[in-house]
Amino acid sequence: MRLREIFGTNLRRLRHASGLSQEELAHRAGINRNYVGLLERAANSPTLDTVERLAAELAVDPVRFFEKPGGR
Repeated sequence: MRLREIFGTNLRRLRHASGLSQEELAHRAGINRNYVGLLERAANSPTLDTVERLAAELAVDPVRFFEKPGGR
């Protein structure tokens, strides 16, 4: 699995766990809702600044986005 796919899978999982829609997460993080969808589908790669903002809004350590599903 490519790193951007791991990121997208974890972003979707963490967003769902927080009970947020793509639109609400995007609004809170100050990014476009369509961009959140692109990240979750691994169609785009985030900048480090975006990773940091998303992690802050989801109240998680940014490293959580890069953990392989089912373990490291």
